[in-house]
Amino acid sequence: MSWFNKLIVKLMPLAPKLLIAQVAKRYIAGETLQAGIRKVAELSEQGFLTTMDVLGEHVSSKEDTEKPMRTYQDLIREIHEHQGLKTGLSVKLTQLGLNIDKEFCWENLRQLVDLGRETGLFIRIDMEDSGVTEDTLELFERSMKIYDRMGIAIQAYLRRSENDMERLIRLGANVRVCKGIYNEPSEIAFQDREEIRLNFVRLGKMHLNAGGYLAIATHDQYLIDHFRTYIENKQIPTSQYEYQALLGVPIDDTLKWLVNEGKRVRIYTPFGDDWYAYSSRRLKENPDIAGYVVKDFFKHAPVSSG
Repeated sequence: MSWFNKLIVKLMPLAPKLLIAQVAKRYIAGETLQAGIRKVAELSEQGFLTTMDVLGEHVSSKEDTEKPMRTYQDLIREIHEHQGLKTGLSVKLTQLGLNIDKEFCWENLRQLVDLGRETGLFIRIDMEDSGVTEDTLELFERSMKIYDRMGIAIQAYLRRSENDMERLIRLGANVRVCKGIYNEPSEIAFQDREEIRLNFVRLGKMHLNAGGYLAIATHDQYLIDHFRTYIENKQIPTSQYEYQALLGVPIDDTLKWLVNEGKRVRIYTPFGDDWYAYSSRRLKENPDIAGYVVKDFFKHAPVSSG
């Protein structure tokens, strides 16, 4: 069925929005802040940590940053009021205006960092396409100077990431390692699956061996098993690492098993009304899910009586 699933993904731009909405149900907590809070409360009861993300990126005007900024600020306050929630915040800087004006973006980010500092909330800056990698690292470094409960993501498929990891180790950063999902040219990004895996392992071990806190963000069972074995052999304490996965990725049994083992497992939990682009990316990243969605869609589709 894999060829069929890949065909569905290629034809996705022609698909009705209702079909993509079926995907969104799996991958996002809902369209509203309250729906997001309910989902992380549910995950918390199951033993998971979470990080919340307001859907959206690459705004085209300064005015377009106003809505996500209000949502982020409301979210930080809401998390603070729900003291029992074991959650943090993930932020995309292009949503705060990075592609428009770096200093304008910094002022927006600083507002969130200042509010996070008031409430004690952990904030992680997501890594986006390679065009903003350097600016993202620079603004992260600035934020670390005023608040130490910050983290950043790094992408294993970028060739520059080993040097970036050395830079982050010197900074004492909390780092999430992920594979990366943006379409990048071979000059700057590994294209082969095994090369990306090898670099993921290399980056993760660099950070662990330096004593840093590592978030192992993957749904690749090979990588999960590899790090589990490496961590056990090196006797690395659970206080130095966690596993992370996207909401909806079909590895629930593995995640629950890790939690039952006493490991920290954090679920990336996005919410908001910009669900179409996010869910489309998830389908492209994992074509096998397309087949399940299509079958579920037709299974529950209304049947015409005439």
